[in-house]
Amino acid sequence: MQRDSFLSDDCPPMGIYETLYAFRDSFGHFMGTPGTHPWSQGFPLTTQLQGGPPLPSSVAVSAEDRFYPKAWGHPLLRDAIAKHYNDFYGSRIAPENVMVFAGGRPGIYAVLAFLKCHVEVRIGNVEWPAYLDIMTQTDTSWRVVPFTKENGFHPPNAAYFDRSGLNDKTHLLPVISNPGNPTGHTRAGAELEELIAMAEQPKSGILLDEAYEMFHPSKGVSGIRYVKDLDNSNVFLAGACTKGPQAAGIRIGWIIASRHNVEVLSNFSSFGMGGVSHPSQLYAVELLEPGRVALAREAVDKHYSMQRARYGEAFANMGLSVHTGDGGFYHWLELPEGLNAAELNRRLFRKGAAILEGIDCDMARPHKKDPGYVSPYAQWFRFSFGPLLPETFESAIAILRGVLDEHRSDVGAGRA
Repeated sequence: MQRDSFLSDDCPPMGIYETLYAFRDSFGHFMGTPGTHPWSQGFPLTTQLQGGPPLPSSVAVSAEDRFYPKAWGHPLLRDAIAKHYNDFYGSRIAPENVMVFAGGRPGIYAVLAFLKCHVEVRIGNVEWPAYLDIMTQTDTSWRVVPFTKENGFHPPNAAYFDRSGLNDKTHLLPVISNPGNPTGHTRAGAELEELIAMAEQPKSGILLDEAYEMFHPSKGVSGIRYVKDLDNSNVFLAGACTKGPQAAGIRIGWIIASRHNVEVLSNFSSFGMGGVSHPSQLYAVELLEPGRVALAREAVDKHYSMQRARYGEAFANMGLSVHTGDGGFYHWLELPEGLNAAELNRRLFRKGAAILEGIDCDMARPHKKDPGYVSPYAQWFRFSFGPLLPETFESAIAILRGVLDEHRSDVGAGRA
C-alpha cells in the first residue's frame, strides 16, 4: 500500500489532455497515430506551406552552446525577437524588454505566479483551457468577463477594466488571447489601440497572449504597435515559435515587458528555470530571419484563411451554428438542441476523432471536474483545423456529418 503522497492531489491535467486520455481509453491508441483525426489539437502544420519558406532542417551547435544558457535568453534570439516586432509593427523595444522561456505557457505561468496580492485578473468566460489550471496553481485572484451569443463572444474592452465593487487598492490585469482561442475573435486596429491605452492607465495592465499573432487577415496583429511607454507599464505580451513559425516542438516562447518586469522574470529563471536550451534558441533565430518571416506571414494567412472559410461553410451546411471570428485556426461551434459535446466526443472516439468540449474552455468551471456543475458551454465545442492537410477536408466533413446524422437517427428511433 502506497504511503500518502508528498505532492499535491489538486493537479488535474489540462482539459485538452483529459480529452486525449479519454480518447486513448476509448479508441485504444493515442491521438496522432495513423488513422486518427486530431481536431482537438492546438498545433499548426509543421511542414512547408504553399508559398511559404522551408523549415530549417538543422542548426549548428558549438562548444559555447553547451555552456549553461543565460537566464534571460540568448543574445542573438533576444535581438531577433526585438527586431521581429520593431520591423513589422514599428515598435521600439530593446532586447532588454525580451524574456525567453521554454514555450509560451511557462512565460504566462511565471507572470501570474509573481503577481502582487492586490492584482486581480479579468479573463473571458471562454478562453484557452490552460489559463484555468495556471491561475488555480498560482493562486491567482480572477473574475470572468461574460462571453455569450448576445455579445458575440467578443465583449467590449471596457468590460475587462470594470472597477465596480473594487476598492481603490485593487489593480486589474486582463488576460486575453488575441486572436482568441477557442473563438477566433480578434482585437485589431482601433479596438486593439483602445485596449492597450486602457492597459497603460494607472492601476491597469494586461497579459496579451499573441500565440496566433500571424493567423489573421492583417498578416499580423500585436498590441506592441500601440504601446506608448513599455518601460513604465504593466503590459505583458506573450509570443512563441509554436504557431506562426510552425515549430511547437522546439519549445521557445517569450514575454515582452518593461525592463523591470523582465528583470524579475530573469531572476526567477536564475533559480527556477536555469535558462532555455541553446540549440532550440538558435533554431528560433533562424525561424525569425526577416525575409523568412515575411514569406511565412503571407503563407500562413493564405492557407488558414482558406481552411477557416471552407470548414465554416461546411459546418453551417450540416446544421452547426458557427460563432467564429476571423483569426486563429479554430472554429467555435454550437451543437443542435439535444446533443452536447460530451456525447459528440463519445461518438467521435469510435471513429478515431475528437473535438475539444466547450466546458474545458469555461473559465468559471471548477478546476477539478465536478459532475454537479452545469456549464453554459455544454453544447459548444472547438474544432481545430490547425494540423489538418487540405486533402483531408472531405473525409473530416464526412466523419462529422455521419456522426451528427447517426445521432439524429438514434433520436428518431428513440435510442438516444
